[in-house]
Amino acid sequence: MTDWLLAHEPTVRLSVFLGVFAAVAAWEALAPRRALAVGRWARWPNNIGVVVLNTVVARLLFPAGAVGIAAWATGRNVGLFNVLDMPPGLEIAVAFLLLDLAIYLQHRVFHAVPALWRLHRMHHADLGFDVTTGARFHPIEIVLSMIIKAALVAALGAPIAAVILFEVVLNGTAMFNHANAGLPPMVERVVRLFVVTPDMHRVHHSVVRTETDSNFGFCLPWWDRLFRTYRAQPAAGHGGMTIGIASFRDPADLRLDKMLIQPFRDGA
Repeated sequence: MTDWLLAHEPTVRLSVFLGVFAAVAAWEALAPRRALAVGRWARWPNNIGVVVLNTVVARLLFPAGAVGIAAWATGRNVGLFNVLDMPPGLEIAVAFLLLDLAIYLQHRVFHAVPALWRLHRMHHADLGFDVTTGARFHPIEIVLSMIIKAALVAALGAPIAAVILFEVVLNGTAMFNHANAGLPPMVERVVRLFVVTPDMHRVHHSVVRTETDSNFGFCLPWWDRLFRTYRAQPAAGHGGMTIGIASFRDPADLRLDKMLIQPFRDGA
């Protein structure tokens, strides 16, 4: 099974991406949670454009990706899991948890360090909040994240299956929890105990900085509760909250060229 996943990893990831994207986009269209301040036609071409650019950059600089690092570590018995004698299923589960924890901690660091926040704020400067926001990251942040992930995968000696599973799940949940949609209240209360929901993550995209610096999780919601960065609801409510960053409210800033130079512009 691992050999098959390794051979077909790009196809699996692309298929899941397209499937989840289509499903979430349809959900948003049928039951939007909020009226978008700036419509899809002004945002989607630019957000999707940066996704394409990031994909090209990542494949050029890291052709094998994190999965290739996992295969290298496995082949050379490098890393923690290649030293420990753990059942394969437990190994995959623990590796997945550690990778998700690392993403949570990295996210907090990108908010706390001013130079890194300049890169990450492009993700927050979207004046809307929908499925495309989940993949709107500056190329330099993507490169730094890939270096951190590669180092962690090598240090852990993470199983190939765990890395593929994590990459696919993280990609899918990032689109899900950025959906401009909401679950029924009773369902929402249960689901957010296990997965970061759109209502939980939307708080993180508030223009209010204390709310921006909360709910850092992308996939699992437990780290925010454990490290006390969890905020249940925005103060103004989901209908009244303002999305984005105070310094970048001009719709012209949503253009791809403006997005790419944003880290080098003034603004908090």
